[in-house]
Amino acid sequence: MTPEAPSGNRVVLITGASAGFGKACAEHLSDLGYQVYGTSRSARFDAEAASGVQQQPFTTIPMDVCDASSVETGITYLLDKEGRIDIVVNNAGFGLAGAFEDCSVEEVKGQFETNVFGVVRVCRAVLPHMRRQKSGVIVIVGSLAGLLGIPFQSAYSASKFALEGFAEALRMEVKPFGIQVVLLEPGDFKTDFTRNRVFAEQAGKNSVYQDAAKRALGTMEHAERNGPPPAELAHLLEKILRHPSPNLRYPVGKLSDRFAAAVKDFLPQKVYEWLVMKAYKLN
Repeated sequence: MTPEAPSGNRVVLITGASAGFGKACAEHLSDLGYQVYGTSRSARFDAEAASGVQQQPFTTIPMDVCDASSVETGITYLLDKEGRIDIVVNNAGFGLAGAFEDCSVEEVKGQFETNVFGVVRVCRAVLPHMRRQKSGVIVIVGSLAGLLGIPFQSAYSASKFALEGFAEALRMEVKPFGIQVVLLEPGDFKTDFTRNRVFAEQAGKNSVYQDAAKRALGTMEHAERNGPPPAELAHLLEKILRHPSPNLRYPVGKLSDRFAAAVKDFLPQKVYEWLVMKAYKLN
């Protein structure tokens, strides 16, 4: 990693850049002079011909992180065009909501397919190139839900917990090659994540969990709608990329969110569980 290099010489790939954290990070880093490529499943490679009329400051390329060939095609296109990839921000993901008993195995698999295996595919595609460069930064957008289980988002929490272990291990494996691995752990933010949350198909069909889930998810959505803007995470990312030796984990968001994750290891489990259930109106 060479943070002293001019930002304009650093090529950035950001997955899921059509909205929310991804778009905010892509716009902010573009404004700073980074060469930013954001991915979207709906983009087309031939859109570059119309780049003169694009409203956004970064280039959008097609990529579906659930499709290995799509990931490889996008990475190959970027390498052919720029010759290198310096920074990858693994941001693509979504939230599955509903009681675990109401979630089908296929729905849980779908959650992991995007949130976990999507990250795995992108990392596998870029690591050989970063090793040859002897430099690179891999940023994984996790969640505070990867540090504490969120009721009625068990599959989402599980996917983010998985990223915690993956990033922790990967960081030690690739560090000798000059590659840094960083986890961003956002709490409740005001993004399209709320509107795009996917509900388990059985969640609203006379589920015995329906009333409790409605209270808990209503509390979550209220906190998200009143959360900080995604630009806060983008500015944190800027600081991380300028740091010569960034930490592994960076919690970000409201103080109450970060405090809840911080005290988990210090409180008795029953006390902590009671506090979380009270916060989500479950006791």
